[in-house]
This record gives sequence, C-alpha cells and structure tokens, in this order.
Amino acid sequence: MPPLRPVLLKSLVPTALLLTACQGSTARTPQKHSPELTARIEVLSQKTKKDLVEVEGGTFIMGDFGPIDPRAKMPYSGERDDDVLREVTLSSYAIGAKKITYADFDVYTDATGQPRTAQYPMDLEYRNLPDDLPVGVSWEAAQQYCGWVGGLIGRKMELPTEAQWEYAARNRGQFVIWPTDDGSVDNGRNVADYKTMNRYGSEHGYTNGPAPLGQYPPTPLGLYDMIDHGFEWVFDWYQDPYDVSDTQDPRGPTHGEKRVQRSHSDRGGDSLFIVSMTFTRFQAQPDPGPDWYLSKEGQRRYNPNRANKFRCAAAQDPVGG
Repeated sequence: MPPLRPVLLKSLVPTALLLTACQGSTARTPQKHSPELTARIEVLSQKTKKDLVEVEGGTFIMGDFGPIDPRAKMPYSGERDDDVLREVTLSSYAIGAKKITYADFDVYTDATGQPRTAQYPMDLEYRNLPDDLPVGVSWEAAQQYCGWVGGLIGRKMELPTEAQWEYAARNRGQFVIWPTDDGSVDNGRNVADYKTMNRYGSEHGYTNGPAPLGQYPPTPLGLYDMIDHGFEWVFDWYQDPYDVSDTQDPRGPTHGEKRVQRSHSDRGGDSLFIVSMTFTRFQAQPDPGPDWYLSKEGQRRYNPNRANKFRCAAAQDPVGG
C-alpha cells in the first residue's frame, strides 16, 4: 500500500441554472437529468449553501508567526518555506465548513456525464460507504467542481487561495498554531487518535483509507477537519518563498510546477502536533500518478489522489449581485 500523503426533495433545480452550471465547468453538452439526479443536485445545492462559512476580511501577518509571538519568540516550524512573514489584506469571502465528500463529487460527475472517481477495487472498499468520507481528486477536478457547484447556488466559487485558507484556519488571522477548536492538539478529543481512525476502517472492511468528516469539534469559525483527514488543495502555484509584495488578496504565481496544499493526511495527534500547523505548507503535482504500484502480489491500481482533498471558497457577493 502506498503511504497516504495519505429524502429526495420535491423542488427541482431550474433547467437554465443546471445548464449554466454544467457549461461553466466542462465542455460537455448539457444533459437532461432524471428526476432522481435532479433531486440529488438540489440536495447538494442546499447543502453547499448551508455549509458556507462567511469570513469577514481583514489584515494579518501570514506565515510562521513564532518570532513575533510573545509565547515563543522563535519559529514554531523547522521548515523554511513558511518563515518569510508578510502582511496580507483579504476581502471578505466564504469557505466550506467541510471537505467535499465522495457523495458530493458523485453528484457532479453524474450531472456532467463524467465517470465517477476512485473506481478501482482498492478504492471501492470504502468510497461508497454512507458516511461523509472526503473525496480525493486532482487539483483540476477540484477546481472544476467548485466552479460547477458555485453555478448551482449563484456564487463565484473556486478553491480557496493559500492566504484565505490560512486566514480562516487562524480564526481571521490570529496567532493560532493548530486549526482546532481551541488552538491545541488534544488527541482523541479535538483530533482523531490513531486507534479510533483505524478501528473505523477495520469495522468497514478496509485497513488504509479515510475516516468520516465532522466527528470532532470545529474551529471557532465553524470549520471542520482543518488539521487532518487529508491534504487540501488550494488555488496557488507553489513558490518558495512566496512573493512578499503580493499583499492584497494574493493568488500566488501565474504559473508553476506544483500546487500548494494545506492540512495533512497523518493520523493521531502526536504526529499532527509537528506537521499540521495553521501556516504549514505542502506542495504536490496538480495531477500525480501513476495509478498503480507494485506489491508482493503484483501490480495494484488505486486512486493516486486519494490523499488530496479539498473544500471550496466563494466570493462575498452572489454572481451578478
């Protein structure tokens, strides 16, 4: 196994809105949806609106703030790509309370006529369970999903920028070290402990895969699982260090080789304590591969993005508002 890096509703979505959403995310010809799929799209639309957390914009010092934090007066992280501090000002925005699930993403692929993700036997062990398990997809697929679901609810949506993710994880830019309910790591109380996460997998017939979302307290802003349950794609191309002159709603470099990731896939608080702080940065190929590895039994195929999760962000005002 490769390591992890990792009630149907009666109301119907207006046809024009569905067509706009599909056209905005793919080049495929819009399809006529079945009543069952139309109802699932409406459920997802309502869920998306409900889960968006509005974040008031402001100015904060982005990066490892340890040297300017009276509690430490030295870096919290041993990494060098997060120790260049910069003052960033963000406009107000909204961000998803939870990472996107397999069930959410299945609505998108079904509605746009694309094959469902993670269909190898190794992935099917867990991806169709009824619990809210976070989906793993490429950067491009994540960005397209956000644009499509934004069309459903009438808001411009995409992956959060690196600055937006960190600002939200730090409760609007405060000196918060870990993105939990109280800024600490309390193994088994506000983050999953290793035994609990593995017990869930064993009970459902797999040994290495995701655990349900939303099982532990959210941050003060109402955001769940910012510290674990998989790396999260953000909008920016990776740059080390980031451009300190880009301070107003920064979106990162215009091109690059890898995309930035936040959060982490590790399990258990003892590990997260040192690898998943609010300012910790990671990088990954936008679409890693290959989709197989060699085991003792031979070649085994799996979803290479299984550890690459995401949540969406939205502009403050509705589209056209």
